[in-house]
Amino acid sequence: MPSAKAEDYIKAIYQLRDGEEAVAPSAIADVLGVTTPTVTATMKRLAERGLVTREEYKGTYLTDEGELMALETIRHHRLLEVFLAERLNYDWTEVHEEADRLEHHISERFETEIAAVLGEPTADPHGAPIPSPDLEPVDDDLAPLSAHAEGDVVIVERVRDDDPEVLAYLDRAGVVPGARFEIVEIAPFDMVTLTPLDGSESHASDGSDSDTNSNTNTDADATVDTDAERAEAGEIVSLPKGVAVTVSVREASPTGDERVLAD
Repeated sequence: MPSAKAEDYIKAIYQLRDGEEAVAPSAIADVLGVTTPTVTATMKRLAERGLVTREEYKGTYLTDEGELMALETIRHHRLLEVFLAERLNYDWTEVHEEADRLEHHISERFETEIAAVLGEPTADPHGAPIPSPDLEPVDDDLAPLSAHAEGDVVIVERVRDDDPEVLAYLDRAGVVPGARFEIVEIAPFDMVTLTPLDGSESHASDGSDSDTNSNTNTDADATVDTDAERAEAGEIVSLPKGVAVTVSVREASPTGDERVLAD
């Protein structure tokens, strides 16, 4: 059975890579909170186990075996997030950290059982897709919020799950998977203003009371509590775009099927 450390490194590489690009040791170090020399030493051991290949001056690639390990760990993690949120009433700000601890310690039988109990969910509480049981690579076909123009109508598809404070803010502001917005302004200093639209099929965490009847403005230096209160009051709210928050969205076509991603 692979160690928790090995799974953490392999998962980090999978999530950091961009297409077929190698992942630099410094990027892995930043994500895992370790030093670059520690990453380099660990990559050497993982290469000896056939989980990664290394290319000097470029970085690390996953082997087929390494990719399967990453997808298995991600499947465990995201199923656990759904289980914690739906069955144990964890808030969506809490499930990521708890799932990080548990993902290494569940059996394949437990994975199968909770997937069945949950109705075979396809996404976690933050909108991230759950790999299938046969561990096919996930292709969520998304594009950045920044790629859209003023007047576009979008539906939130995914939000980043690694910052509980930001998640609490997004929840209170109504920026949750399923929420529908119109982009009303894109400022030259990387700020975007969104207007929530009626009829959003948004879903927030248990115990939250999101208000989706306000303008939502993206700003990297927002004060979370103050801005969330303004959202609840129906005023313009500041949200980071591509800095502290990544919001994934899909374009609301006539059938609501086209999907795009925010950075």
